[in-house]
Amino acid sequence: MHVDTLTDYSHLDLRQIAENIKAWGMELGFQAIGIAGNDLGQAEARLLEWLAQGCHGEMDYMANHGVKRSRPQELVPGTLRVITARMAYFPPQARDSIAVMDDSSKAFISRYALGRDYHKLIRARLQKLAEKIQSEIGPFQFRAFTDSAPVMEVELASKSGLGWRGKHSLLLSRSSGSWFFLGEIYTDLPLPIDEPEQNHCGTCTRCMTSCPTDAIVAPYQVDAQRCISYLTIELKGSIPEELRPLIGNRVYGCDDCQLACPWNKFGQLTREPDFAVRHGLDDAKLTALFRWSEEEFDARLAGSPIRRIGHERWLRNIAVGLGNALPSDDVIAALQSRLDHPSVLVREHVVWALERQISRRE
Repeated sequence: MHVDTLTDYSHLDLRQIAENIKAWGMELGFQAIGIAGNDLGQAEARLLEWLAQGCHGEMDYMANHGVKRSRPQELVPGTLRVITARMAYFPPQARDSIAVMDDSSKAFISRYALGRDYHKLIRARLQKLAEKIQSEIGPFQFRAFTDSAPVMEVELASKSGLGWRGKHSLLLSRSSGSWFFLGEIYTDLPLPIDEPEQNHCGTCTRCMTSCPTDAIVAPYQVDAQRCISYLTIELKGSIPEELRPLIGNRVYGCDDCQLACPWNKFGQLTREPDFAVRHGLDDAKLTALFRWSEEEFDARLAGSPIRRIGHERWLRNIAVGLGNALPSDDVIAALQSRLDHPSVLVREHVVWALERQISRRE
């Protein structure tokens, strides 16, 4: 909601309101709420350097918005504070991640994507939080986001005390690890700002050394062009051949750096039914998923974040996984069934996978 005139909030007890906002947020299912200012100057310099190095790959949207990403007041005029929120997503019933990745016949899907798409759920909860604030104090300016606009989510969450940026570039919390989504409310309320969390990574580099493709090129810096999450989700074209064997059976996203992080022994399981595992995606066989027609893909993944990559890239990713699987007649037969697929992209990856399967049998 936008208020056209400058609002005078001098009559409000802003410290008490901030405490109330945190309590209301917890009641709505968030595990933590923080409040940050709008100065991201240091982060802006790092962002511009990262973009200049081309580490964003094909993610042109990272550069298209200019400095709006690092200047909240330019994205939403009048923004003085950012209310940040985090919500756990790891489903309690999901099959053990390492066990799935160790079985080359299975498809590993990043644990955040096993249930329903988080965007609508979190944005709706943030909207409810803003409406609750409004019902208590009257009209104020706000706009809610969750991974849906040029917003420096990790930086804002870090500044607001929800955690610190780990060397893998994700937010870490001593009480919750990193298995959570982030969301924000931009507002003109001059709320008291929370103190940032200190960095607790120390000399640990487990996230860096665990990355299958060495995408964490330096502490706190990820080269997206080597990141499996980028390759399987953001990249629209062909996956570089030299990286395909390193992807293993990861067909949508990658959790390796999080799985290696010692702080995730404190990771919380989600209490949200929408994030529960759907369609057995926590432990599905590659060959079974590869058989899905486009109609099945659209129907089964309706409401899933996976659906946005489309059936073509879904098959591309699974073909790579099949190429990396232990050689078997079932895998070869599955790949051969897609040799005449109308997509050049799919056929290219199928041919590569078949050649890899056959060469490893000899």
